[in-house]
Amino acid sequence: MLFEETKLKGVFLLNLEKIEDERGFFSRLWCKKELEAMNLNANVVQSNISYNKKKGTLRGLHYQKAPYEETKYVRCTKGAMYDVVVDLRPDSPTYKQWLGVELSEENASMLYVPKGCAHGYLALEDHTEVTYFVTQFYKSDAEGGIRYNDKSFNIEWPIAITEISDKDKNRPDYEG
Repeated sequence: MLFEETKLKGVFLLNLEKIEDERGFFSRLWCKKELEAMNLNANVVQSNISYNKKKGTLRGLHYQKAPYEETKYVRCTKGAMYDVVVDLRPDSPTYKQWLGVELSEENASMLYVPKGCAHGYLALEDHTEVTYFVTQFYKSDAEGGIRYNDKSFNIEWPIAITEISDKDKNRPDYEG
């Protein structure tokens, strides 16, 4: 696994270290030892999948409130997505900053989203599939979120948002 630190403190892009030959390639996707050596939380308790029929589908921006905060490993297994992380950790040097990266089945990268950050994504292709590994069991009454177009963050989405849940569309302004 190849670890690339991003502009947000504690957020990493994890890239495959491919061993290639005429058949294709082999790579380690998950290694608790390597993750822990980088001081990343590798205690995954749940895995989720999200399927998005249409390009322009937005999911998020979500997070879990204390004491149910979760770390996420996010990977696009089919199609492509624009993955966004917003740093909501008041003690972080990158507090209230955001990062957007493209994850796709082609680049096979994974994004490490530490607890205390909001996360969401926009499907860039029809039939985009996303897999999440999370370090905390989901608790519905601990769910938090920020609106995709909250002026506190000015997130620049690369394409038009055409599909979004009412809950995500109508969230109040962030008050953190």
